[in-house]
Amino acid sequence: MALLVIASCQLMVVLDITIVNIALPHIQSSLEFSTTSLSWVVNAYTLTFGGLLLLGGRAGDILGRRRVFVFGVLLFVLASLLGGFAQNAGQLLGARALQGVGGAIASPTSLALISTTFREGPERNRAFGVFAAVSAGGGAIGLLAGGMLVEWLNWRWVLFVNVPIGLLIVLATPRFIRESERHPGRFDITGALTSTAGMVLLVYGFIRAAQDGWRDPLTLASFAGAVIILVAFILVERRSKQPITPLHMFADRNRAGTYGIMLCLAAAIFGMFFFLTLFVQNVLGFSPLAAGLAFLPVSAVIAVGAGLASRFLPVYGPKPFMVVGAILAAAGLAWLTLTDVHSTYAGSVLGPMLVFSLGMGMEFVSLTLMALSNVPTRETGAASGLLNATQQVGGSLGLSILVTMYGTASTNEADKQVPDFLAQATPAERIRFERTGQLPKPWSDEILTAGVSAAFIMAAIFTAVAALIALVVIQVRPSDLERLKGGAGPGPM
Repeated sequence: MALLVIASCQLMVVLDITIVNIALPHIQSSLEFSTTSLSWVVNAYTLTFGGLLLLGGRAGDILGRRRVFVFGVLLFVLASLLGGFAQNAGQLLGARALQGVGGAIASPTSLALISTTFREGPERNRAFGVFAAVSAGGGAIGLLAGGMLVEWLNWRWVLFVNVPIGLLIVLATPRFIRESERHPGRFDITGALTSTAGMVLLVYGFIRAAQDGWRDPLTLASFAGAVIILVAFILVERRSKQPITPLHMFADRNRAGTYGIMLCLAAAIFGMFFFLTLFVQNVLGFSPLAAGLAFLPVSAVIAVGAGLASRFLPVYGPKPFMVVGAILAAAGLAWLTLTDVHSTYAGSVLGPMLVFSLGMGMEFVSLTLMALSNVPTRETGAASGLLNATQQVGGSLGLSILVTMYGTASTNEADKQVPDFLAQATPAERIRFERTGQLPKPWSDEILTAGVSAAFIMAAIFTAVAALIALVVIQVRPSDLERLKGGAGPGPM
């Protein structure tokens, strides 16, 4: 029951990243977002989530993980309620950012609670397997749930649905989860603020570049500000007695490699869900419910990959699954670059999506176990927060880079399609184009598809880098395998 409560919270937090994706076309028309600015509906959540995760993990260590866990869930519930009632783009983005704060408080404490609730060895391996499967598969479940809610109700219910789920978690937590031991310490507020501000500026710079070009003064100022603030963050962390990001964790090559792999893979999976959601609804013409059902096989295959990794990790260690998983993900994304306006779901989307999902299922179990292996109890919150932070920051930063690729490719394609449209358009169609700047079908499909294909090329490069890191950096010794079997292997992973 403790694992059920913990996994339910993680499912709610992860699900919220993608449940909104299926509603993006409806949010775009309802609140008047452009395609490139639409990514802020995702990034407003993931940036605050990723930027404050380390502070959330630290809060659990100092104040008690169960107490902090409950507070984070309640804040998440409140923000979801506010987002559901949003009347304009600013209100929605504010609510999404507040959701990220709640998720940043709840998520790292939930992962740390597994480390303190389950014994090291097979029992903890299985718990991590469930947690990782929920983390990876929750994205696809969110797309299905979002499709049902948008189809049968409206887009606002993708936010309202969190309210009853969160309240049930809050009621069940005191009954099934015991409070953890508190570890005295201080909060590194300066570190949290500089890391979050630096990443927001960096992501804004990429999205601004997609809209206004790389020579735009505000684009350049955003990148410059991001570099300055992130350098300040590193200096603050080096001098702090109790930093929000314990830099000594990067001294372990396996853990540092794990964080690097997660950064790359998160960029790929966020991009896949974002762009495929737009493609299947806008080009293939799927309804929200049909689009959600189209992604359902992703959850099943991720669960298969996670199950295989959990079962055979004690025998082979995590490295083979990290390497093979990243290669499979890269192959799936490379396959998706072949999509065009004549593609079909069965012929061009389903196959590569399943290959990608199998690889991601293998990856998430291995990465979760590696990141928390041999970490002192007092630092499990920080370690789990750092893993989640790399996932969310990698997703936000990666999505912004992919949106930039999309914007550049779609702009180039538009330069080709506009003259063709004007040559065939009726006077009424020309007037509409001059007023809105939007091309009708089939020209708009050509532009969107060109941009999506370019984004998938970059996503495939991210996963190829992850495979290279796993192959070159990760090392597993016999003593590490003994510990995975429940033995007393002495060396750290």
